[in-house]
Amino acid sequence: MIFVTVGTHEQQFIRLIEAVDRLKEKDIIKDDVFIQTGYSDYIPRYCEYRNIISFEEMSNYMKRASIVITHGGPASFMQVISFGKKPIVVPRQVMYEEHVNNHQLEFARQVSTRGYEIDVIDDIEFLKDAIENNVEQHVSNVSVSNNGKFNRQFSNIINNLIGGK
Repeated sequence: MIFVTVGTHEQQFIRLIEAVDRLKEKDIIKDDVFIQTGYSDYIPRYCEYRNIISFEEMSNYMKRASIVITHGGPASFMQVISFGKKPIVVPRQVMYEEHVNNHQLEFARQVSTRGYEIDVIDDIEFLKDAIENNVEQHVSNVSVSNNGKFNRQFSNIINNLIGGK
């Protein structure tokens, strides 16, 4: 399942909702999709949706989803990261009248350059590629648990400290 959230900002974010709906229509997205559409007028035809959902519902969708696509609100995409997932972040942009300035784009880029695993999509035409790459990564990582990764990294640190192999 793919979960998409546009947040609760009062300006519309039709660009993202329409792009996801179009990818679902063309069967490029094969998974079920749920979109939290916020205050956008666009009504998805190929995806399930609701305008506003509770924080608890959003958290549950994020936990269950194999892919999470989110606007550039820091609380939203950092929550995805906290669940051990790599979010696809599509920041709202002023040139599309989605926000009052480009702080979401600037912040997401900064977070990305500081080593956090996020895909920042500033051009909606690259959304398809990000989704396909995320699907491939998810499939290849299915058998790798976060506990296993942690244990290997921790073991390497200990070995380096005590001079082991």
